[in-house]
Amino acid sequence: MSKRILVVDDAAFMRMMIKNILSKNGYEIVGEAENGQVAIELYKKLKPDLVTMDITMPEMNGIEGVKAIREFDPNANIIMCSAMGQQAMVMEAIQAGAKDFIVKPFQQDRILQAIGRVLARAE
Repeated sequence: MSKRILVVDDAAFMRMMIKNILSKNGYEIVGEAENGQVAIELYKKLKPDLVTMDITMPEMNGIEGVKAIREFDPNANIIMCSAMGQQAMVMEAIQAGAKDFIVKPFQQDRILQAIGRVLARAE
């Protein structure tokens, strides 16, 4: 059975890029959200195997989103996505419960590696 993924990013273009890479490689995209608040609602409803979460978003940022999702499900698998130069925020995200991070601009291999690693640890 393919792993189910929720894609969270405020930029529709970024969501589309991630979705294309993942669906081409056998993952099922179960939903997408444009901010942390929507991500929490969708996580509770869809219960995905993994979430890719942007850090910088309007309304609720990725770090707050990670904290809230991990509060709801301590075993949630979340990978943060950040632009170059956001190392401090990446550390904060990991402390909040993210399991890995990928840096924009995305490289397909790095996305697949991070997701594969996190899902393998979860089994």
